[in-house]
Amino acid sequence: MNIRNSIAALFAAATIAATPAGAETYPDRAVEFIVPWSPGGGSDTLMRLVANNIAPFLGVETPIINMPGVGGTVGLREASRRAADGYTISLVHEGLLVASETGITDLTWDDFDPVALMTASPQYLVASINKNYSTFEEFVTYAQANPGTITMGVTLGGVPHLHAAMIEQAFGLEFKYVGYEGTGERIRALIGNNLDVAIGDISSSKQFADNGDLTFLAVGSSERMAATPDVPTFKELGKDLELNVTRGIVMPKGSPQEARDSMEAALEALSKDQTYIEQTKGAGADVLFRGQDAYSAYLGSLDATVKSLSSVLAQ
Repeated sequence: MNIRNSIAALFAAATIAATPAGAETYPDRAVEFIVPWSPGGGSDTLMRLVANNIAPFLGVETPIINMPGVGGTVGLREASRRAADGYTISLVHEGLLVASETGITDLTWDDFDPVALMTASPQYLVASINKNYSTFEEFVTYAQANPGTITMGVTLGGVPHLHAAMIEQAFGLEFKYVGYEGTGERIRALIGNNLDVAIGDISSSKQFADNGDLTFLAVGSSERMAATPDVPTFKELGKDLELNVTRGIVMPKGSPQEARDSMEAALEALSKDQTYIEQTKGAGADVLFRGQDAYSAYLGSLDATVKSLSSVLAQ
């Protein structure tokens, strides 16, 4: 190699070394997507819609790896241990914050880099048909006059328990909690008049509300839902409550900013894709995009709420 070629080679090598890794090439291979829940559930279904539709916007595939166990914390533990290189993403929802506060795991949302919130499934306060109340205002009046007698169906120590406790705190109520494993069980108990109220959602409850077997008292969305236009939001009812099961994408802590920015941009573009929006609605959720800063702020605010309700969630 002559001197001129040697100098050119050294210059090229120095240029490559000075260029941040991944600044222009990320992603150059598939990004593994750890879903810490079993196949077929709500989180798995909604995240598969992300994985199945994101390639045109990201440029690579995002194969899903299901790692269920201990309320989603097994998969998240594995995700937190992966190399922080941008090639692992995972799913977080409110369950992690509750599991952290109740001692199920020492992981917190701040052990990850939030990239984007993608979907929200608004939760409803659902009531059995009864003589004491048929609106939320009547419910509050009755519950305040009869503290500790309203039976509330939740998943104890889970997100429904958190949402019910938020209602208690906001309106000065006191419920008698009854634990059920899943939403379907709670709704069946309502229909059978074994509960007074429960935390439910559209997919589990709307058909029974349409049939007159149940009634929606309020919804935790920021605006009234198109599917239930007559059901008021908690904000309309005087309290700034958001009761959602949200699902967002995170990376291991310390992942490159370039990777986070590229993934955020791809997810934002996906959130505007009509096919993806319709598929998400068909799965019982709404697309609700929030980028890195807004998603981190949401998680931080919700974490403070969870901490303020720790004594209730531990019961």
